[in-house]
Amino acid sequence: MYLRRRIPNISYNIMKRGMKLFKRDKGHDKTIKGNRYVLVLMDYFTKWPEAIPIPDQETSTVAEELVRAWISRYGVPMILHSDQGKNFNSALFTELCKLLGILKTRTTALHPESDGMVERFNRTILNHLSLFVSKNQTDWDTHLPLFLLAYRSADHEATGYAPADMLFGRTLRLPCDIIFGRPSDTPSSPNEYLNNLEARLESVYAFARERIKLASERMKTRYDSGATGHHFKEGDQVWMYNPKRRRGLSPKLQQNWEGPYIIVKKLSDVIYRVQRSPNAKQKVIHINRLTPYRATDHSSV
Repeated sequence: MYLRRRIPNISYNIMKRGMKLFKRDKGHDKTIKGNRYVLVLMDYFTKWPEAIPIPDQETSTVAEELVRAWISRYGVPMILHSDQGKNFNSALFTELCKLLGILKTRTTALHPESDGMVERFNRTILNHLSLFVSKNQTDWDTHLPLFLLAYRSADHEATGYAPADMLFGRTLRLPCDIIFGRPSDTPSSPNEYLNNLEARLESVYAFARERIKLASERMKTRYDSGATGHHFKEGDQVWMYNPKRRRGLSPKLQQNWEGPYIIVKKLSDVIYRVQRSPNAKQKVIHINRLTPYRATDHSSV
C-alpha cells in the first residue's frame, strides 16, 4: 500500500502578479441564453475577479473573452496562469500570449493545491449559484453579475480590503446605499484626486501585502504539519500516483500507482521530470504524486 506524500509547502514571492484562467465544470444543460461554462479570470494581488458565461470551451472562444473581458479593460497581464486544459495550452493560445508578451504558466497535473486561490473562488461561485438558480438550473448565468458585485465589494480575508478598493482605490456604490445613504464624495481637482488616490493605494497595498504574507505563512504552517521531507535526485526510481477510472472496476480497489519511473531532472524543489522508459514521453510531475520505488513493494504496473 502506498500513501501520497506531502512535502513542506514552498513559499513564493507574494508580489508576483498574474491571472488564473479556468473553466467551470460542465452543466447538464444549456442555460436559456445558451451557456454551458464559466470562464473565470482573477488577479492574484487585488483578488479582482471576472466570471464570463460562455457557450463552449473552444480556444477561440476563450481567447476572444480574455481580450474582450480583461485586456480591453485592465490591460495586458504580465503572467497568465491556467490549469492543463487543452484550450489554454493550444498553439493559438500560446501564440496569443507570445504576441502580447505574456508569460504563460500552468499547474501540474492532479495537483489543484498549486492554484488554491481560484479553486476556493470556484467553490464560492458554485455555493452562491446553488442558492438562487431555478429548479431546472437553466438560469445560473443571470445570477453571476450581482454575485460579482457582492464579491468585489466585500473585504477579502487575505488582503483585508475589498477587491474594488484594491483596484480602484475607492468603494463601490451599492444598491443598499440608495436606502441607507453614504457620505457624498468631496469634489476635487484632477491633480488633487490623483494625489489622494496614489496615497490611498500605497497605504492599501502596504497593508494588503502584509496580510497576504501572514495568511501565506499560516497556510504554510498548517500544510507543513502533515508534510514529509522526502526529495529525489536524478536517476532515482519512483512510483507515480496516477488514478484512472476503469469501467466495470471499483475505483477503491484499483491500483493507482504506476512504475517504476526514473527521475530525469529536478526542475524545482517540488517539480520533477520523469520517464517510464528511454523512448517514453517525459512527464512533469509534482513531488506529492511521487514516492520511492522498491521492487519488493509491488509488481510494476
